[in-house]
Amino acid sequence: MALVRRRLDAAKAVLSGEEQRRLDAMTPAEIEKNALTDPDNPPSTDEELARGVFAREVRRTREKLGLSQNRFAKRYGINLRRLQDWEQGRSAPDTAILAYLKVIAREPEMVRSILEDRRPLGEFAI
Repeated sequence: MALVRRRLDAAKAVLSGEEQRRLDAMTPAEIEKNALTDPDNPPSTDEELARGVFAREVRRTREKLGLSQNRFAKRYGINLRRLQDWEQGRSAPDTAILAYLKVIAREPEMVRSILEDRRPLGEFAI
């Protein structure tokens, strides 16, 4: 099945007068109850929320560096599709990648310099 993207029509996004009156008549508890029981919009799980938070952090790091997804992935040796999955919240990285991304966020030029160094691994002092 093909993925179809649609833009939200702002004119259709506004509640009708009747819908707005119904919403205004509801208590916060009723609104929450209706939201939680809506089969078309189930609440996010803790895992989904965590992936969303991580997605935002990865995107902010990349944007802070002024890089497109493609350039960020190439510069730091990350698979582009995997980066896209992270930024869309479709998957979360393992702990080693989390650590690597934290280092990139704090010291992007240091990581870039190390990755551009073509010496064999055995020549680095550990």
